[in-house]
Amino acid sequence: MSSNASKLCLSRRGVLLGALGLAGCGLTPVYGTQGTAAALRGAVAVTAPETVAGYRLRSRFIERLGPVSETRFQLTVTIAQTPTPATITTDGDTTQFNLIGAATWILSDLAGTVLKDGTVETFTSYSATGSTVATQAVETDAAARLSVALADLIIARLIIAAPEFSR
Repeated sequence: MSSNASKLCLSRRGVLLGALGLAGCGLTPVYGTQGTAAALRGAVAVTAPETVAGYRLRSRFIERLGPVSETRFQLTVTIAQTPTPATITTDGDTTQFNLIGAATWILSDLAGTVLKDGTVETFTSYSATGSTVATQAVETDAAARLSVALADLIIARLIIAAPEFSR
């Protein structure tokens, strides 16, 4: 057997042994049938502001957890987005903005008992160096990205906490 063939054989063994090691570690896919997200799939009704940001947040929940088929949980979210200057030229012109977002959320059961709550924060940026129309377009895109990022942060916290309230 050549040295290349023996190296290939050793790397195959390494992959197989690594796979066996992971199989016994107790990790399960979050979105698998035994995963923690399974209890949330199709079970979380989201109430968010009737704004574009609220619409995008609700849409992201549907993408990640599926449309509500049997409501078990009610999630109420409030969203705040604040543009702040990030880069200012020596002439005093702002050329870059950070769009800072915060979402406060409360997860309740159908009886209204609060199961989990919290606040998530993140930001996105956009450039203001183009025309007025171009700046408005990139600001709208930044707001869309921010809503999706806030939704993803909330979903991550719900998945982590799911074993506490999905019994």
